[in-house]
Amino acid sequence: MTMEEILAELRTYDGLLELAPLPESTHPEVSWGDHFFYYAPDGLVPRNRQPYATIVIKDYPDDAKSRLDDDDRWRLNIHVGPAVFTELLGYPPEQSDGSDTDYSTTDAFLPHPLYGAYGWVCIVNPGSATISRALAALRIAHQDDRRRVERRQGRTDVSRAE
Repeated sequence: MTMEEILAELRTYDGLLELAPLPESTHPEVSWGDHFFYYAPDGLVPRNRQPYATIVIKDYPDDAKSRLDDDDRWRLNIHVGPAVFTELLGYPPEQSDGSDTDYSTTDAFLPHPLYGAYGWVCIVNPGSATISRALAALRIAHQDDRRRVERRQGRTDVSRAE
């Protein structure tokens, strides 16, 4: 699946805020060209929480193990939490030290190189082996972020279904 197809799917989510910094924006240059996803129906970038998913197209200074600076490489990152992390990888996030992980592997669920211990997974160049489960994980991550936002707003009628 292409990045554009994943972006098209995400853009159908109710309350989605996609932050996609461009050159010359007020966002740090290192973030230009990447995508950050939040549940934010007010359209405002949250100041008190991280995105629930990101798409990155390049290496960051402290995150180069996926070799995203090589041609035609990008990475989908999803905060899935401990249960889904364990289901996808076969071990819990707290055992994610990454010492024996080849983060450059494509079309495979991997612990995020920096945030695996916090329940984040990643996929370099998602393809046929990962895409259906990745899309399902994205939907769940969006719903989970929505529930957190609505719970903070004092709503108690929040369900898993959108």
